[in-house]
Amino acid sequence: MTRLAAFALVPVLLGAALPARAGDAAIPWRAWDPGLAEAQKSKRPVLVDVYTQWCGWCRRMDKDVYSRADVRDYLQKKFVTVKIDAEASDAARYEGKALTSRTLAARFRVTGYPTTIFLRSDGGHLANVPGYIPADRFLLLLRYIGDGHIDRGESFDDFAKRAAATP
Repeated sequence: MTRLAAFALVPVLLGAALPARAGDAAIPWRAWDPGLAEAQKSKRPVLVDVYTQWCGWCRRMDKDVYSRADVRDYLQKKFVTVKIDAEASDAARYEGKALTSRTLAARFRVTGYPTTIFLRSDGGHLANVPGYIPADRFLLLLRYIGDGHIDRGESFDDFAKRAAATP
């Protein structure tokens, strides 16, 4: 390797070794039962990230969407965040029944990954959103639910049009 090439790699290697900046705190993902208990106590809706270990789009969602500061900040202010592996046998309770993460995903009819499930603070189901969602669209979806537009009966399309018209 030439000296120039080796020297060019130094900033890249140093950047990888630096600690995260103060504002770069990770999303506090919770397990199912503690997450639902916290949502009920805090009266905040729940965002459930349903993933699998082998899912490339799930990793991309983590890397490109959940890592963005604006997404992370909004989630931390407005939602309780829960992550479940759809193929795991982790214990979970829902509607008075003992389940596993796998049967919970089936209960919510998750058939592809990633899937984002939104629940009310009492655990009531709001919506499933399957697939990878680009960060800007995802933030719009978070605002639609987190700011209560869904509860007021406004359609997502109307909300998105109004948001696009606002400078």
